[in-house]
Amino acid sequence: MLVGTSSLRIFTPCGMLGYGIPEDSFHRGMARDPDVLAVDAGSTDPGPYYLGAGVSFTNREMVKRDLTLVLRAGYERGIPIVIGSVGGSGARPHVAWFLEIVGEINHEHGLRFPTAVILSDVDRDVLKQKLREHAVGGLDLDRELTDAEIDRSTNIVAQMGAEPIMAALEQAQLVICGRASDPAVMGAPALMRGFPPALAVHLGKILECGAAAAQPRHGTDGLLGVIQSDCFLVEPSSPAQICSVESVAAHTLYERANPIRSSWPGGVLDLSTTRFEQYDDRTVKISGSSYSPSDEYLVKIEGAARTGYRTITIAGTRDPVLQREFPTYEQNVRARVTKVVAPLQEGVDYRLYLHVYGRDGVMGAAEPAREALGHELGIVVEVIGRTDTISRQVLATARSAALHSTYPGRKAIAGNLAFPFSPSDVSMGASYEFNVYHLVRLAHPLEFFPIYYDDASPSLAQLMSERAVVVR
Repeated sequence: MLVGTSSLRIFTPCGMLGYGIPEDSFHRGMARDPDVLAVDAGSTDPGPYYLGAGVSFTNREMVKRDLTLVLRAGYERGIPIVIGSVGGSGARPHVAWFLEIVGEINHEHGLRFPTAVILSDVDRDVLKQKLREHAVGGLDLDRELTDAEIDRSTNIVAQMGAEPIMAALEQAQLVICGRASDPAVMGAPALMRGFPPALAVHLGKILECGAAAAQPRHGTDGLLGVIQSDCFLVEPSSPAQICSVESVAAHTLYERANPIRSSWPGGVLDLSTTRFEQYDDRTVKISGSSYSPSDEYLVKIEGAARTGYRTITIAGTRDPVLQREFPTYEQNVRARVTKVVAPLQEGVDYRLYLHVYGRDGVMGAAEPAREALGHELGIVVEVIGRTDTISRQVLATARSAALHSTYPGRKAIAGNLAFPFSPSDVSMGASYEFNVYHLVRLAHPLEFFPIYYDDASPSLAQLMSERAVVVR
């Protein structure tokens, strides 16, 4: 679907589909005649709940609004569209949710796209076999992956590299990806066209969050990347922003444990010889990056498992005595909860947390300035119980204990806490944790990523049915 030229223009209209594309800057970006539209639609940043529950963290109406702009513009110009990590987490339920929105837009606006959908769900039996082959390694999770943990997970996805996207672009104008590496989504069209991997991957890294590489950083505006044989250029689509050497270099370091070397599916990007130059007053030129293919093709896998059900309440205090004696107060609250809950029934399985903002609510035990208290504290009491009933029951007990538990120097018998909301107790539903966050070695880049092709149907209703063409 891509024609050959000496350069390629890739436009990323926003940092996250569904966060609101500013129409003025979008149309300005399209006026720069991009060859490809590429946009990210998901992240693990909002935590494990959305992967585990199979729901999106983005609002459906906002996703449809943004996606309508993108699909109509791509259709009118006849250019490829690549969308990564659809539905937020990219598992099959998220893909199905996203396809429903695509179908609605196509029907309402009379659009017909040759379409490919790339799934990224990991089969549990296949992953267990990978374990037996010693093809799974650790990443950020400090526990070994086991068959039991695999079975606990409600959804497991792998983060695809560029190769499945490149394969899909051979036949499709619209490529909808399950969980995907962000730079792969933006960089695949350039790799497909034969541009140097170092430039294509680095460009993908900078484009992934739209105008986050520009300044001032605000909103969700777009970023245009123009790749050539020896460099690439980036410029924001909003006239209120500029790309500077500082802003682009800073975004290159974004979410990187190592500022120089970054591992991706299939290789390592090295920035030790990268040059950032101010090309004009709004554009930065990047060159000199290098890329080394890896001996093994590794992809990240992500899975989430249910841990129970969560209920919370929020309170605040500006009692200086309570603040000073908070450790003793917290011990008394916990002791009171244990005493009340224990006789209620057998199997009351729960975890109680007090998150104290103004003391260590952000960093917890790692907070180095625990003694530097302000004039008030915000307290989030959280209970995760084996069942929703247990969670709500224990939270109610904890709230009462928090109101009435004593502490040294207490003068008032009540009124030490203020609750901003009534009702005070908020049931959050099921809670999840990441229990799969590892690397797995693939036999080939498409091993975990089947591609479903559709023949320009306006509804996409049959796209993932048995009648769709599947390429593995």
